[in-house]
Amino acid sequence: MRPFVDTGGFQPDEIKRIEAMAISLGAEQFVHLNAVQRYYNACIRYLIYGNVLRNNTYPLSVSAERVFQALEIVEYANKMGAKSVAHGSTGAGNDQVRFDLAFQVLGKDLEIITPIRDKKLTRQEEVAYLQHHGIQLSWEKAQYSINQGLWGTSVGGKETLTSLLPLPEDAFPSPLKPGIEPRTLTLSFKKGELRAIDDQNYKPLAAIEELTKIARDYAIGRDMHVGDTIIGIKGRVGFEAGAPLIIIKAHHLLEKHTLTKWQQYWKEQLANWYGMLLHEGQYLEPVMRNIEGFLEDTQKEVTGEVTVRLYPYRFELHGIKSSNDLMQSRFGSYGEENKTWDSEEAKGFIKLLATPLKNYYSVHKPKKHD
Repeated sequence: MRPFVDTGGFQPDEIKRIEAMAISLGAEQFVHLNAVQRYYNACIRYLIYGNVLRNNTYPLSVSAERVFQALEIVEYANKMGAKSVAHGSTGAGNDQVRFDLAFQVLGKDLEIITPIRDKKLTRQEEVAYLQHHGIQLSWEKAQYSINQGLWGTSVGGKETLTSLLPLPEDAFPSPLKPGIEPRTLTLSFKKGELRAIDDQNYKPLAAIEELTKIARDYAIGRDMHVGDTIIGIKGRVGFEAGAPLIIIKAHHLLEKHTLTKWQQYWKEQLANWYGMLLHEGQYLEPVMRNIEGFLEDTQKEVTGEVTVRLYPYRFELHGIKSSNDLMQSRFGSYGEENKTWDSEEAKGFIKLLATPLKNYYSVHKPKKHD
């Protein structure tokens, strides 16, 4: 049996091709497990609330979806009374940890079969095996591992195995549309969730899918992520995540206007931990539910519109409009005027602020730096 866990990014005709391929490779049955809405509800919205970018770069496109693919598979295996599950992870990556951990924690005495890992097969050996058995595919693309999902597409292999080489243009899934002109979008958020693009209302999941289509024509969201793997080695992967990057940056800008300094500070600390634990396959750790509760609570006032300008390969954030904008204050305008204090009060405040440092340097001489 060949279950296919759908975490987004596929059209119906693509799923049919995947089914046909699974049958041609020997699967007796193909099962389509649609996990897209669950994936958004239980994970993606928290990545948006937290503005989560691993190493300030990567929106956890594959890290997040692998966890939910593992959960769907183990739940289905338990339901069917399966005695074993198999996956194609190597012994040198993160996915083996994410899959095995979920299978071991939630599985009912499941045997985990991993031929690629156990036999230490390289990508070239896998391709040669399939060719030997008459499997006809686009072998040029087989030099890359492409993982497509709701929250972006990763591209690994060949150039990403080096520390120097960039991915070529044709390795990315979305080519720039010829002659495309810059475009301004208005993204509307309600309590931290994207609910409208320009004047069109959407449910959050549909809004992500629509923004993905728009960003795709501009080839926005390409980058290269370098990070530490769960098993301790460095890894490098290319990705294309136009909608995730636009949403996260626009949401973050809206938060800068609508949250307090300390809300933003503690959100950043906890969101960084949330992304790290998710990347490490620790979604089932109970502290993740605690952090999710905190992140959701911070979104009560994160409602408003963000203006974004799209260009080929990039985008700019122009500004926000919100009834919760803390810049629209009766207290003053930064760098211009103070409305609720006078100059003597300002000087007294600064004098008090200096007191701890004056105390310190009355005991310790300032160090000189050459």
